[in-house]
Amino acid sequence: MRVDNCFFCGRPAWPSKGITFMRNDGKSFRFCRSKCHKNFKMKRNPRKLKWTKAYRKNAGKEMTVDSTLQFAARRNVPVRYDRELFAKTLKAMERISEIKARRERIFYKKRMAGKRAREVATARKLVADNEHLLPRLRGSEKRRLAELAAERGVDVEGLEREELAAKATGKKSKAFGGEVKRLRVRTDGGVEEITESFGGVMGENDDEDDGFEDEDDEMDTD
Repeated sequence: MRVDNCFFCGRPAWPSKGITFMRNDGKSFRFCRSKCHKNFKMKRNPRKLKWTKAYRKNAGKEMTVDSTLQFAARRNVPVRYDRELFAKTLKAMERISEIKARRERIFYKKRMAGKRAREVATARKLVADNEHLLPRLRGSEKRRLAELAAERGVDVEGLEREELAAKATGKKSKAFGGEVKRLRVRTDGGVEEITESFGGVMGENDDEDDGFEDEDDEMDTD
């Protein structure tokens, strides 16, 4: 069974699958799917489309020079059937496929080596060029963060990064928290406004202190 490659994208075109186009001069073109056939009829260049094998080879993303690729070359040479030769050929095909897969993995690792460093360098250059667009902290916020860091015994830079990240995402920082105003209806028909704090370290300490004061009042009344 012969498996031809797609004339446009290079994928395998299995028997009874895909499309075969016969030109007037007798040359046949095998396509793995209608997508490749339509692009071929629109006279598009496979080297300019990123999803084709020709583009990947031209961009250096796949192996182009290797001894294992020579075995896939088409040879129109009739060979008399030999059982031993047939068995040796099957074993050689399995071995060649293993070697090719291993070499492709090595080629991929070499190609992707240093990608993370290049991405970090590009990101740092982008930040350096557009530093004026980054959010900044006011002086009062920096002083408050410094006092909070001194109380906790942590680094000020870490708190500043958290505050800037919270501003970028639109969420409130854990350092400052916030307040919520609620309206409570009294039994006599009046309306009372209540302010509740949440998320802040200072607010949590205040709630704890209020709890201790309530307990002390109860002990005094007893």
